[in-house]
Order: sequence, then C-alpha cells, then structure tokens
Amino acid sequence: MEIFDTHCHLDDEKFAEDFQDVLVCMAEYEVKYALCPGSDLFSSRSAVKLAQQYSFLYAAAGVHPHEAKDVPEDYLLQLEEMLKMPKVQALGEIGLDYYYDLSPRDVQKKVMDEQVQLAIRMNKPVIFHIRDAHGDMLDYLRALPVRPKGIIHCSSGSAEVVKEYVRMGFYISFAGPLTFKKSTNLWEAAKAVPLDRLLVETDSPYLSPEPKRGRRNEPGHTRFVLEKLAELRELPAADMARITTENAMRVYEIK
Repeated sequence: MEIFDTHCHLDDEKFAEDFQDVLVCMAEYEVKYALCPGSDLFSSRSAVKLAQQYSFLYAAAGVHPHEAKDVPEDYLLQLEEMLKMPKVQALGEIGLDYYYDLSPRDVQKKVMDEQVQLAIRMNKPVIFHIRDAHGDMLDYLRALPVRPKGIIHCSSGSAEVVKEYVRMGFYISFAGPLTFKKSTNLWEAAKAVPLDRLLVETDSPYLSPEPKRGRRNEPGHTRFVLEKLAELRELPAADMARITTENAMRVYEIK
C-alpha cells in the first residue's frame, strides 16, 4: 500500500529527539508520503526546509487562526515567496477557530481572507482549519465570487456540513477522531463524502487514533485512520489507500 498523510507537523519539537525513528515507523506502516503545513511564518519555513530535505515530504505555508493577531505587515509577501518554492504545494493551514479564540474573530476572518485571496491569485489549494466555526466558514465561502480549491482538514462537520463543502469543490480529510468509539457523527460524515473527495491525515503530534490514544501521534499512524475509513466504506484497506493517495496527489497537484 501507499498511504498519504495529508497533514502532519513533523517540524514540531516533539519529534526532535527521534525524528529518524519516526520516519522509519512511517515506512513500516506503508505511509509513503506526507505533507507538513505551517501554522505561522516560522513553522512554514521549517516545513519548507523539511520538504527540500526529504523526497517523500511536501510542505504548505500559512498562518493559523491562533496566530492571526501576530502577523507582521509583510506576512503575505513572505508567504508568497515560500509558495513559489519547489514542493510547497498549498497555502495553509488557515481558517477559523472559535473554540480557543486565541485571536479576535474579526482578525481571524481578515487574515484568513487575505490568505485565501493570495491562494486564488497564485492558483494554490488551501488547507482550512475549522473548529466550532462551520456556520461562519460556510457563509464566507458562499459569498466569495471566486472560491479556492482545497481541503477541509481534520473534518469535524456533520454529514450535512461536509456535503456542503463537497458541493463547493472541497476535499474532506479525516484524522484520529474518526477511530474513536463514540464518533458516530464523524462516521456518518465519512460515509457521506464521495470517494473521490476523501483524504486521511494524522495532524500529528496531536489527535492520536485508536489504538495509540494517550501517546504522541506520528505520520505512521495514518494507517489506523485509513483502516477505519475503509471499514466504514466497506472497502479493502488497499483500495482505500489507493483512492485517498490519488486524491491527495490530485488536490496537491503532485505529479
């Protein structure tokens, strides 16, 4: 199998001491590719550096809603420079987070929109982080005269919500919570997404799936998310790996 972890933070300090072991485990679990997004300018540069060092890693550059309040005046120019670099396949992660509200909501919306417009201008897909904010996000996307292509990362929306994102052209990515025993709403959402719009991820080092809950998450654990998704869609895991990897290559425009 060839599995693609479409969203992992390998630049995180939690991987500093055993980074090479993490990559070995990734290969053992047949996770052949991974994309590392940025959450601010510093982590975006770190993700880009990793993508240049390893043939199987790719990067995205962007400012997370948590960090929106701290962007420098020239942050869009800095992002644009990174987006022009080889193996930087997307702008992200960006979006709205009303759970923590670490940046004021009007600032989150402003910085998100500025980055969306940059992505549209540069013809790059967007990786959206959305937590407790699906209503505002859907309203925002509906109002855009031109929408970006991209991914709803670590999807938390209901079946009805994900259908609306799919209708607007987005891919839906599922992470560790899909494997949790009480995630019945997520299971229904995963069943509602067309096969050609499904993606898998870890969001590591966060959101460890069963049976790794309580421990650091890592890209190799995408295997558990994939197997749960295959079970829900009543497909062999190898078929789901092929489908989700082809989808990832398509949305990230990897040749």
